Amino acid sequence: MWCVAELNEEYISKMEDVLATYEKPYNPAEPVVCLDEKPVTLHADVRPTSPAKPGREARRDNEYERRGTANVFCAVEPKAGRHFTFATPDRSAFEFARVACELAMQYRDADTVHLILDNLNIHCLKSLTDTFGMEMGCEVWGRFTIHLTPLSTEVGSTRRKSKSASSRGNASVDAGSRI
Repeated sequence: MWCVAELNEEYISKMEDVLATYEKPYNPAEPVVCLDEKPVTLHADVRPTSPAKPGREARRDNEYERRGTANVFCAVEPKAGRHFTFATPDRSAFEFARVACELAMQYRDADTVHLILDNLNIHCLKSLTDTFGMEMGCEVWGRFTIHLTPLSTEVGSTRRKSKSASSRGNASVDAGSRI
């Protein structure tokens, strides 16, 4: 459900900016990427799974053991059909900085990356400079043209896309793997 804030000039300006960015034609020199994050609960199987056999699907018990929580950052470049998921132990400025650096490296040949973000407090230059130092943090942040969504909205949110993909089994986090 969307919560639409008061439609003041700032809200309308940010919304128009985000929508205009999404409307840009595909250009590999200026890709449009949206980034969001989602907390996840880690589960482990209590009983062994039964593998698929000819004429029978794989079977998995619905009982599980909770193994804590983690975070998944999801970046989507809709017009190129690219997506990236980054499993992290938490949703911290340090982890955001690592993800931003990895995204910048994925688009080395681009002139700029139009990065659409929500207004989470860690989505800022300070997260990168605290993690990598002023010079490198500014260099990585400078690879992006930042577009912030209006407050109290999730227009084009990758969270819904990520949630949809993981509910269909297209994305998963293994509780046994190291994050």
